[in-house]
Amino acid sequence: MEPAASRPVPSPLTAAAVEALSRLFGDRLRQDAESLTVWGRDWTRSFAVAPSAVVFPNSTDEVVTLVQAARAHGFALVPSGGRTGLSGGAVAPAGEVVVSFDRMNRILELDPAGQLLRCEAGAITQAIQEHAEQHGLFYPVDFASAGSSQIGGNVATNAGGIKVIRYGMTRDWVAGLKVVTGRGEVLDLGRGLVKDNTGYDLRHLFIGSEGTLGLITEVTLRLTRQPAAQQVLVLGLSAFPVVMEVLHAFRQRLEVSAFEFFDAKALAKVLARTGLPAPFAADADTCPYYVLVEVEVSQDADAPLAVFEHCVEQGWVVDGVLSQSEEQARKLWRLREDISETISHWTPYKNDLAVRVARVPEFLAEVDAFVGRHYPDLEVVWFGHIGDGNLHLNILKPEDMPQADFYERCHGASKEIFTMIRRHGGSVSAEHGVGLLKKDYLGYSRSPEEIAYLRAIRTAFDPDGVLNPGKLV
Repeated sequence: MEPAASRPVPSPLTAAAVEALSRLFGDRLRQDAESLTVWGRDWTRSFAVAPSAVVFPNSTDEVVTLVQAARAHGFALVPSGGRTGLSGGAVAPAGEVVVSFDRMNRILELDPAGQLLRCEAGAITQAIQEHAEQHGLFYPVDFASAGSSQIGGNVATNAGGIKVIRYGMTRDWVAGLKVVTGRGEVLDLGRGLVKDNTGYDLRHLFIGSEGTLGLITEVTLRLTRQPAAQQVLVLGLSAFPVVMEVLHAFRQRLEVSAFEFFDAKALAKVLARTGLPAPFAADADTCPYYVLVEVEVSQDADAPLAVFEHCVEQGWVVDGVLSQSEEQARKLWRLREDISETISHWTPYKNDLAVRVARVPEFLAEVDAFVGRHYPDLEVVWFGHIGDGNLHLNILKPEDMPQADFYERCHGASKEIFTMIRRHGGSVSAEHGVGLLKKDYLGYSRSPEEIAYLRAIRTAFDPDGVLNPGKLV
């Protein structure tokens, strides 16, 4: 396939554009420095932000009018949800207008019989989970930022999280979308239907599209039954390769809801900064890696302990703890979920990587050895969703190293690591998206032909290039 033609480059805001936005949004248009800084960035901190304005639409109709104004006046739009992204997908670096969905946060409908929930794009993930629970249902996509992330952003990045091993990604739970394309057209996709075999399912193009094809304004989600009671185990491993043996042992006898991994360095930092108690006494030499396993308590109540004892007998597990209460389970989960917030003190350079589950031990060993050889002065922390092949490599910035120098060194490491990813048939971005951070490395996971099709699809939906320019491709 031939490469798509160069995309238009939107211009900064003109006086006429500001006037048009003022008429449309009134006091919901902001251009003060504080607002531009707050809404112009996500959790990524390696890019300068410089939006021209922030707007807060109330409805799909206003989003349509906004896109039409962007096309008419030649300015660009950057969608903004909870701004919890880690790839720069919601960063506005070049005079764009940020479109915040903070005001479009209503839960519109819950259908108990069909197990569907319809809401606006700005609805907070945790609010959706709680609303479903009030009706005896369950929305299972979950992650540490659920209390601030918005469902539109979750869909736009196909968010994963801590229960993918059992429930899958956001994509698996989206039954319908309402979107405004870059042409200013409204598409109502899926509409909550279980069966609709009428050709291309455009809904799936918008899931994971990072706001480059259209602005999501409504989402219809599938729900499921509430899970049975869960138990949590934290296990210390004798070596990383045995992690697959442990995973297999638990999956043979139990319904595994989560299988998370972290290294001894990550645990030490969480314990030091949170004051949480250690799960059990162990040192990094005898217990270099840990897994957190969440399992559904079945009629065979002794099964979790039996599997744990089997793993100890095989020499895979050094020691472990099994939760005896909901409070203890929450504290054990914090050992894993508090890692990102804890290591943020060191401004980490993050790599969000994925390979097939069976290849995880070999891949991690290869990357770990490479980083140790070439960056011996940089501290590395590993954690991830090991049950679905997703690893998070975090390189911590030394206190005395300038940030620019640190990022330059890490970018160099990334190219080598992505070469390994390509060799293992993996992905340079498992769940955080591409955004600005991974755009230049997309070719390590996608072929030139695939990228050409991505560009052509983008042009079809956004011919003037007004939606999230510079992101993804």
